[in-house]
Amino acid sequence: MKTTRPITKLIVTITCVLAACSPLPGDDDTGGARFLEYSQLADLPDALGVAGPFVGVDGDVLIVAGGANFAKPVWQSQKQWHDKIYALTKATDKTDSTAGEYKWIDAGRLPYPVAYGASVSTAHGIVCIGGNDSQRTYDNVFLLKWDPNSLQATTEPLPSLPKPCAYTTAARIGDTIYVAGGQSAAGLETAMKNFWSLDMSGYGKSDDENKLEWKSLACWPGPSRAFNLTVAQHNGLADCIYVISGRRQGQDGGVQLLQDVYEFNPEAGEKRDAWCRRADVPHCVMAGPAVALGQSHIFVLGGDNGENFGKGDELKDAHPGFFKNALAYHTITDTWIEAGPLPANHVTTTAVKWNDSIVIAGGEVRPRVRSPKVYRVTAVRTAKSLGATPVANIVNYSTIVVYLIAMVAIGVFFSFRNKTTDDFFRGGKRVPWPVAGLSIFATMLSSITYMAIPAKAYATDWVYFMINIMILALTPFVVYLILPFFRKIDATSAYEYLERRFNVFLRLFASASFVFFQIGRMAIVMFLPALALATITPFEVSHCILAMGALSSLLHFGRFRSGGLDGFCAVNRSARRSGPEPCSDHRRFRWRLRRVCLHCRRIRQIPHGQFRL
Repeated sequence: MKTTRPITKLIVTITCVLAACSPLPGDDDTGGARFLEYSQLADLPDALGVAGPFVGVDGDVLIVAGGANFAKPVWQSQKQWHDKIYALTKATDKTDSTAGEYKWIDAGRLPYPVAYGASVSTAHGIVCIGGNDSQRTYDNVFLLKWDPNSLQATTEPLPSLPKPCAYTTAARIGDTIYVAGGQSAAGLETAMKNFWSLDMSGYGKSDDENKLEWKSLACWPGPSRAFNLTVAQHNGLADCIYVISGRRQGQDGGVQLLQDVYEFNPEAGEKRDAWCRRADVPHCVMAGPAVALGQSHIFVLGGDNGENFGKGDELKDAHPGFFKNALAYHTITDTWIEAGPLPANHVTTTAVKWNDSIVIAGGEVRPRVRSPKVYRVTAVRTAKSLGATPVANIVNYSTIVVYLIAMVAIGVFFSFRNKTTDDFFRGGKRVPWPVAGLSIFATMLSSITYMAIPAKAYATDWVYFMINIMILALTPFVVYLILPFFRKIDATSAYEYLERRFNVFLRLFASASFVFFQIGRMAIVMFLPALALATITPFEVSHCILAMGALSSLLHFGRFRSGGLDGFCAVNRSARRSGPEPCSDHRRFRWRLRRVCLHCRRIRQIPHGQFRL
């Protein structure tokens, strides 16, 4: 009865923990494989749609400004540029039946009609960069800000670009905006190899040292380009800028479609070494909207692959439009994959993050045809499992559950063998040396060893691998010098020795420091396996942490009561007492081991109070 009662409590506890960890209906699974889900928001007020608008978010308001389109019939009309600003915001009039819902409103006018510039959302507003109209290409830069009182957008001038620039893209890291590529005039032959930055951290400050100014940085090692993609994303080591695809005019006068990708690391400074070549995109994605998603992914949500490039006048209304397929790039593994079909491919527009989703507003769907559609893209999760088949799933889950129950049951079963402090720290000196050695080595390992260090080594280099290699290098020193000394002074722990050598205050200080260190370390040690479990199980990260914490507490409660590995070795000790004497080979091995440690005799014979480090 005394044995079955703890086991019964254990089973009830595990059942409660697993029930608490079961995901509730509607819970967000945060660890599964991503795919994209599309829905539509309200169409733009301009029924023709626009291409090349400034798109951004200021506060909780989505703003679309400027752009260009063709009046119907599109093949008999000239391109027209616009200066209208539209804002998608919640209706505030309580008498309106649509109060609380998002709707488009007329939010004012730009200083001039413009399209095909770049726009970046910042904490200060939307930075609108360059662009062109039918007559000129602009170097103007201005800040587009939303006024919630007047429900209008206002503009504020910022420093101009070093050169006029259109058909360009930009991205932001922190307070710094980066602009890459573009044309200085209407023709593709003016495509540039430019890389500029603007630090917005000094915005609103009057000091001369905080004056805003565009800087020309070292460019990527590849050719010039326009209609390229520029995205900021983390590469596992630092936030970087990625310049992707685009097009340029070749030496033969024809159009060269580009697939190359380059990464810029701002932490490397303004040196050319800050750039490195990355894996080429599977096909050209010029003028496509792209956005960073998650910790290390870049999603390209369209673009022109050049399949029907230059055939607009020939195909006209028979043009099939641009390819409808998304791509995903992983910055750490440097790989591209297909990310599923698109409901529509809108090029020459900007994808922005808004309210935990991605918004693609307007854009060009085929030559001369714009779209007023506004798509919202969300990243959802696929069903998570531990196996490719239901049978494998059941086997894998059963293995994990049986393992956890067995570990906790062993700890509880041997929970009454611990009687003294010596039993707790040293297992009563009855633990066989192979088991003790494995225990000491396992103590130095954790989820950081198995997950964090390999991942960091993969993302960077093998420097972190040397941390674990040094364990083997230091083992002889510990075995032949440290352990014989502690065995001679018969100290239960290193903290006991500190009290003998110095005083009780130092012992308490050292032990408290170790406890606080382990409490801080516990966070990442439990978080890493929780991420792995949340990726392949229906549980969330927080649930996995709670489950591991509860099970570990039960297991270590048993180890606390049983003196650690002493309980596991009890059966072995009993058999050894009743079994035959150790063989001669075993005795010879122990004799040789003593001979190897003779050089430590002098240290072991020094009195405790006279020992000096």
